[in-house]
Amino acid sequence: MPFLLRVELPDVPGSLGRVASAIGESGGDIEAIEIVEKRHDDHVAVDDVLLEVAPGTMPDSIVSACNALDGVRVVWISRYAAGGNLFLDLEAVEELTADPEGALDRLVDLLPITFRADWAARVHDTGGVVHATDAAPEELAFPRLGGGKAARLETGDDNVHCGARLNKHETVVIGRRGGPEFLDSELARLGHLAALAMSISRAG
Repeated sequence: MPFLLRVELPDVPGSLGRVASAIGESGGDIEAIEIVEKRHDDHVAVDDVLLEVAPGTMPDSIVSACNALDGVRVVWISRYAAGGNLFLDLEAVEELTADPEGALDRLVDLLPITFRADWAARVHDTGGVVHATDAAPEELAFPRLGGGKAARLETGDDNVHCGARLNKHETVVIGRRGGPEFLDSELARLGHLAALAMSISRAG
C-alpha cells in the first residue's frame, strides 16, 4: 500500500541516507523522493517520500524509526491515492499547454496530485465554485487574498486551505484534510502555476 511521508531533516550530507535506511529497516520501500523546501537559515530540508509499505507493517513503526534519528521529524504520513509517481510542476505545465482553452479547469484537476492535497476548486467572486475535483466542498467562500499573492486560508477546523489569484474575479483553492500545513515554498509554487495557467489560457 502506498504512503506519502513528509519529513524534516538536517540539510547535511548523509541525512537522507539515514532516513532511507530507517524506512527500509521498518518495512518501507521508497519509490520516489521530492525535495519540497530547503530552509537555508536553519539548515533544514523538507522532503516528500513516496513509499510502499510491506504487508503487516504499521506506518507508525516507520514514523517512530524516523523520529528516533537525530534532527529528523516526521511532519505527516498518509495513504497516497494518486498513484505510483510524484507529479512534478513541469509535467503539470505540459498538461496545461496541451489544451490552452481548458487550462484553468485542467489546473484545478492537477493541483491535488501536484501538491499531494485532497481537493482543489476554482471559485468566482459572485458565481461560487466554477470547477472542482470530486472531494471539494460544494460551497466555498471567495477568499480575499491580500496583495494578490498565494496565501494560507483560515478554515476554523483541522483542515488546511491555501489559495492563489487567477484573475480579478477568480481564485484557485486547495485543501488538505488534517494537514500538513502548506509551506511557503508550496505557496510560491502555487502562485507560479496559477500565473502560468492564466498566461496559457490567454494564449489559447
